[in-house]
Amino acid sequence: MASVKAFPTIKSIRSFVIGGVGSGGDYHNVKGGHWLIDSPISTPCSRWEKYRASRTSWGINVLGSFFVEIEASDGTVGFATGFGGPPACWLVHQHFERFLIGADPRNTNHLFEQMYRASMFYGRKGLPVAVISVIDLALWDLLGKIRGEPVYKLIGGNTKDRIDLYCTGPDPPAAKEMGFWGAKVPLPYCPEEGHVGLKKNVEFLRKHRESVGPDFPLMVDCYMSLNVSYTIEIAKACEDLNINWWEECLSPDDTDGFEQIKRAHPTLKFTTGEHEYSRYGFRKLIEGRNLDIIQPDVMWLGGMTELLRVAAMAAAYDIPVVPHASGPYSYHFVISQPNTPFQEYLANSPDGKSVLPVFGDLFLDEPIPTNGFLTAADLDKPGFGLTLNPAARAKLIPSTYLLTIPTNSLPAPATEERKGANGVNGHHVDGDLAAKAKA
Repeated sequence: MASVKAFPTIKSIRSFVIGGVGSGGDYHNVKGGHWLIDSPISTPCSRWEKYRASRTSWGINVLGSFFVEIEASDGTVGFATGFGGPPACWLVHQHFERFLIGADPRNTNHLFEQMYRASMFYGRKGLPVAVISVIDLALWDLLGKIRGEPVYKLIGGNTKDRIDLYCTGPDPPAAKEMGFWGAKVPLPYCPEEGHVGLKKNVEFLRKHRESVGPDFPLMVDCYMSLNVSYTIEIAKACEDLNINWWEECLSPDDTDGFEQIKRAHPTLKFTTGEHEYSRYGFRKLIEGRNLDIIQPDVMWLGGMTELLRVAAMAAAYDIPVVPHASGPYSYHFVISQPNTPFQEYLANSPDGKSVLPVFGDLFLDEPIPTNGFLTAADLDKPGFGLTLNPAARAKLIPSTYLLTIPTNSLPAPATEERKGANGVNGHHVDGDLAAKAKA
């Protein structure tokens, strides 16, 4: 009987902060003037006027991008990028590395559970799970390279020959011209801007509808900035504009609110999920049946391992899964699953009028859509099929610089002898306080 071939184990893990702007997994770490950060976009901080002009004013790009490499015992290296900057590197090495070194990289379920459960006391959502996501994506990249297969072949093979994409950006006519099947625009004004802001929002969307005609699909991204009553009101005001869906209208924590807006507008489509984490976070969104599409981000919710679980859960309710951005990581997922009808392309050019790589210049060969679609052949390389750009490697700052603690300790603070001091509750105090304590 033939024996099972030994499989490489994880030898080391390295992490880097990506210096500068325009490279890596933090979508919003771009140069000033880019539509993503410096155009009118309603956000949770838009209620304060001084934070309306630019999303960087309240810190959307404060963490920055980071990069993870996982090396196997045979020398193969898998890698991935995401957002998190220096804090992400700290978590990789000070916490999660212990579960990885010496492990079998095929044990993706086991490794995810260990990292997720070990960080539960401070994690569950947000940055810790986003860091786990990037580690998980690097593991899948490593597995594909060791096996000599694209990731999508490891998670079910292709269920379709091509992926059709819509474009999120500021210019729907440009998206239509570039061949995308639809366009999604950010809502510019928040509820705190009152009736005038509401009127401006409706006028803004009407202008876009007129620019692309009555039949081109048009979607609206509200970026967690609305509330139930405002969502109901604006959706009513825009009924004649044929909005294809309203996205992320409410805070991610207001899951019950989606029931109310769906009850008010049962024939309209509502979507969310970009800022939700893990299968536990998505369970209530899915079970409520109030959403027409869920939109997890594979670089945030827990990686490919957790996204597959969420997709399986959604499939049982016939809810489509359309991932938020994430470029090639999402492409491999979408082409492999039956309930993933299309994918988002997040316009990365400053004016949103051309197709550029989602991760900037970090990779030499990131697949990008042509005429609004990608094919399986575009993804047919080992792992996620990405090659690190040598020029971009110069921007990688090894996390060892962040993690090395100086050996020389600070000098002890100067102290005076406290003669005559008495102990109070086990602590020494100066003479005056001791006297008062005695009294």
